[in-house]
Amino acid sequence: MKQQSFIAISRRAADRIRDGHVWVYSSDVQSLPEGIAPGAVVAVADNRGIPLGAAIYSAASQIALRMVSTDPALDRAGYLTLVRERVRASVSRRESQAACRLIFSEADELPGIVLDRYNDLAVLQLLTQGTAQAAVRDAVVEVVREIESIATIVERPDPRVRELEQLAPAPAEAIFNRGEAKLATVFDLNGLKFHYDANAGQKTGAFLDQRLNYAAAASYARGRALDVCTYQGGFALHLARVCDEVTAVDQSRAALEVADRNLELNASQVKKPVEWIEGDAFALLREYDAANERFDTIVLDPPAFAKTRRAAEGAMRGYKELNLRALRMLKPGGVLVTCSCSHHVHLEDFVATVAAASADAKRRVRLLETRAAAPDHPEVLTLPETRYLKCLITRVD
Repeated sequence: MKQQSFIAISRRAADRIRDGHVWVYSSDVQSLPEGIAPGAVVAVADNRGIPLGAAIYSAASQIALRMVSTDPALDRAGYLTLVRERVRASVSRRESQAACRLIFSEADELPGIVLDRYNDLAVLQLLTQGTAQAAVRDAVVEVVREIESIATIVERPDPRVRELEQLAPAPAEAIFNRGEAKLATVFDLNGLKFHYDANAGQKTGAFLDQRLNYAAAASYARGRALDVCTYQGGFALHLARVCDEVTAVDQSRAALEVADRNLELNASQVKKPVEWIEGDAFALLREYDAANERFDTIVLDPPAFAKTRRAAEGAMRGYKELNLRALRMLKPGGVLVTCSCSHHVHLEDFVATVAAASADAKRRVRLLETRAAAPDHPEVLTLPETRYLKCLITRVD
């Protein structure tokens, strides 16, 4: 009997691929060729054997297949050629920006590859068995090193993802540098300067996706402001250019220390006081609410409460609690900027949760803007997971 040469997937998954999605979950894989290696480039067909294209395969992830081509004959060499072509196209769309996401995984047809730029430093993540390989790393570096203003490329793995994907450790040293490796730099966002250190912080390091939302929030902000989950001061410093005073809260002392260094870096622009408070956001908001603290502007930018689909219900309770407390503390006519960065929480559900909080707080909330990630984190309409960041700007009566 002839050995099957493709991975067969369910009709449900095949329909989703034909509709423009690029993920196949392990539960939808119906049969595998013998001896398929983790990270292999494989042909994919529906349950009738009709070809759908080629994908990179993960033996560990719940996302077993990430489609990379409509050509089922694509092999590893062809995939590496595609990587070079798509990296070049992605970089060329953003090369003029000194701080941005140069590659955004599926949104740039490069599943499992993320590359951020902070001035002269580029930070790479290879997030799947199909991409965390020397040949893929070399293909990305080959193209990115052509940008003369980038001095260093470092790979910074996401420990949780690498554990789930059963990946070996990433290179500890810079994977490219012109002269001595430079792992720290200063970059510009909306005219403000921020420190970046590739050996510290979360994920690739800074929330570049909020760049335009920082500026939008500042355009509405006034008076006494509170920034909840400030991390390294992104919203807080933008607010401090227009508000009378800013209180910024985060549970990470290390993040607040960087935030304070960022404040010093912008002393010529930020004339108003900023108070950094280390603490749990929920506990602090309860304390402020009980003490009858009042603010003109409040920003809520918590980390992803729902890292899995199952966690979405609990996440909604967390979002409602934060927003309820914030709404109770806003002065009439105050501004609430509230965010969610979990793709498991849909925009409609997030809006409904904020609406429920407004009803409980007995506040009338006017939605001024519904925002998403900056354009260097594009959304693919047939891949709703790429719309992960929601930012609502509201006025509260």
